[in-house]
Amino acid sequence: MTLRELRAKLEGTTTKLKEIRDAALARGGDLTEDETRQAEQLETDYRSTERLIRVQEMTDEHDRRSAGQPIGGTGDDRLDTELRSFSLTRAIASQVPNLGVDAGRERELSAELARRAGRSFQGMAVPLSVFHQPMEQRVITTTAPVGGPGSNLIATDHRGDLYIDRLRAALRVRQLGATVLGGLTGNVDIPKLKASATAGWVAENSALTPSDQQFASVGLLPKHAGAITEFSRNMLMQSSPDIEQLIRNDFAAILAEAVDRVAILGGGTNEPTGILATSGIGNVAIGTNGGPITWSAVIDLIAQIEVANASATAFLTNPKVVKSARKTPKVSSTDSVMVMEAPNSLAGYPLSSTNLVPSNLDKGTSTDVCSALIFGNWADLLLGYWSEFDLLVNPYESTAYSKGNVQVRGMLTMDVAVRHPESFAAIQDLTTP
Repeated sequence: MTLRELRAKLEGTTTKLKEIRDAALARGGDLTEDETRQAEQLETDYRSTERLIRVQEMTDEHDRRSAGQPIGGTGDDRLDTELRSFSLTRAIASQVPNLGVDAGRERELSAELARRAGRSFQGMAVPLSVFHQPMEQRVITTTAPVGGPGSNLIATDHRGDLYIDRLRAALRVRQLGATVLGGLTGNVDIPKLKASATAGWVAENSALTPSDQQFASVGLLPKHAGAITEFSRNMLMQSSPDIEQLIRNDFAAILAEAVDRVAILGGGTNEPTGILATSGIGNVAIGTNGGPITWSAVIDLIAQIEVANASATAFLTNPKVVKSARKTPKVSSTDSVMVMEAPNSLAGYPLSSTNLVPSNLDKGTSTDVCSALIFGNWADLLLGYWSEFDLLVNPYESTAYSKGNVQVRGMLTMDVAVRHPESFAAIQDLTTP
């Protein structure tokens, strides 16, 4: 039986025991001999099923680690539902002395996440699913106003429905279709076919030339990102807007922006290697000293992917390049058709824009810093996550403590890899006057 079937059996046994109890209470008397025998048998079945569940959990965990991690969630719909309703506010407030906030349910879920991950967390394990919606969209976050973080949220005719977020870079990588690998435990090597065997024509009674397949692998290694922020005690206790969503969005925005940035260009110390830093992606140069976008360069960029037998799905760039493409004629200065003919589209492919695509690239060929335009198959960009969100509260940090605030640190472990470098190509010397 599966773990879900065993749990369903346990619930069924509990339901039958309740029915026997309720029947006896309704009569106002004790159990009949027949009901006693049934209850004893059900109790035996209950304890037996509990033992089977523990064994099944152990074997499932062993199989999961031996066979590798599936793409996506836990596979347990009921647990997934519980994880999505995890309260980040209670998880934070419960770690602050004297607030008296009960987060027993969150602690149980944290313990389960730690068990499934096979490691302990420094703070409380928060399921990444509480951030999924914000991490895929433009989000809102709290800020640190005068009077302490969150103090502008305390109810005094407060219009939480009119809350004003700060402007921030749009998050695009997951929207474009990057492949997300969740729940990883060890270093990951994904095998791939590097070169196929070759076919050839021969004369009758002649031998074929042997050829072997060649294999390679794409590796993912754990790397860590984190953020530290402050919240006021009042913000955790009596805020007017939906503080749960605000706090979720705050951390989601910080970490999602960090992930998008490294997925595009990462490659610095301790960072994952992003698309533009990946060896082997296609490259189109505007000229010796760079230059503005041209229709010819866009076509050459598309051809880079097609010549490599890959297929691409969308462009990604920054607003400066979009502005230039909207103002640059396709062919000649008298042409009334621009390189970018329609909003959010370039050469018939979707075009997304975010300031996380660099506009300060130093290509060493021009006195101007340059921008990038990326074209590729975004499903070949892998985002691998090892840990849930590790949430640690420090109410005794000196600066926060003196103001009556609490300091909160969040850590995330992930990596980025490109499955096929040939699936991406870029122009990295675009000047945008």
